[in-house]
Amino acid sequence: MVKEAQTNPVPRLMEKYREEIVPAMMKRFGYGNLHAVPKITKVNLNMGLGKSKDSPKRLDDAMRDMGIIVGQKPVLRKARKAVSNFRLRIGDPVGVSVTLRSKMMYEFLDRLISIAIPRIKDFRGLNTKSFDGRGNCSMGVTEQVIFPEISLDKLEFIQGMDITIVTTAHTDEEAIELLTLLGMPFAK
Repeated sequence: MVKEAQTNPVPRLMEKYREEIVPAMMKRFGYGNLHAVPKITKVNLNMGLGKSKDSPKRLDDAMRDMGIIVGQKPVLRKARKAVSNFRLRIGDPVGVSVTLRSKMMYEFLDRLISIAIPRIKDFRGLNTKSFDGRGNCSMGVTEQVIFPEISLDKLEFIQGMDITIVTTAHTDEEAIELLTLLGMPFAK
């Protein structure tokens, strides 16, 4: 008995990158090689938990919410240094983080761009100054409820997160063009 090979569909944003964005970027910047076109390598999500020591349930909720949002189990981050002013000891939990690559990354970016960002209150577009000079974009989200996967009934704490999109672009101009073509809304 021969099993049929399961085909994993290519994410919509990945297909758009290959078919539309690569030719447009080659034309705009005059790349001679297909592999010189900038691409997104990974997306890092980080949720800091400054008050988790006071309420351990907050840590569990953050782990659950981040796992639901990205579809992957987050990693618990612990303090590497003791800071007496913050009553922080080495080994205390300080946050959760996830690194997404490949298909999971494109699926998350698709949901972020098309569903989550439009749900942000009073959103006027992302700041183009949020780049680091080497083509990487960082943005902050003030509440996790912009993602439709999060149920408001089960939510006890509103928690923000940082999202960093890492690209192979050499300049911010290339990275802005790449993300604009992917559909990321930037402020005018």
